[in-house]
Amino acid sequence: IPAGTIFGIIGGTGSGKTTIMSLIARFYDVSEGSIRMFGRDIRTMSPKEVQKKISCVFQSPVLFSGSIVENLRLGAQDATYEELRVACRIAQADKFIEETPDSYRSVVNRDGANFSGGQKQRLSIARALVRKTPILILDDAFSALDYQTEARLRCSLLELQQTTGMTIIMISQRISSIRAAEQILVMEDGRQIAVGRHEELLKTCEEYRAVAQSQLAPEEVQ
Repeated sequence: IPAGTIFGIIGGTGSGKTTIMSLIARFYDVSEGSIRMFGRDIRTMSPKEVQKKISCVFQSPVLFSGSIVENLRLGAQDATYEELRVACRIAQADKFIEETPDSYRSVVNRDGANFSGGQKQRLSIARALVRKTPILILDDAFSALDYQTEARLRCSLLELQQTTGMTIIMISQRISSIRAAEQILVMEDGRQIAVGRHEELLKTCEEYRAVAQSQLAPEEVQ
């Protein structure tokens, strides 16, 4: 995965997408081969060192009891309010936060029970952005978002990636989430079955084309 690019991973449930993320983040180690980050085998780095370079956002976000500010600063205690606001603006979370009575000081219940699924996902993305790591992994992190919100968020992330050089790995079952990536990896049963750009895969990968036909308008597939 070239540094400073957007890389997409798509596949059905159980295809191995999240396993790849877990291996990159060194939640556990590979049994064969190696994963290299910035030229180094990550097994020569401590898990803490690896995870300082990566921010992960999961499909089921975890929020903690406290305030929105405390949740956003979880991985960056010295983040300023302006940095929090910028991250929330990119994550499309700023409007609903500012509409709450106490804004960024608003209370977050245990597991974020007082926020919707889409709001929790956007808060989790903002929290990851606050850390300013060189690598961002989004594991089905848009699944609870409506398509308009997702589209705005993808545009904001693209602008961020172009200005900062961040590497973004987007894991999804939605083609709309990853179609703009420079490279897309298609997974099935734990294996790579194709890799390429969206337009290439429509022509060369039957599995990818079948997913596209089920999710996109006919003229988009053509």
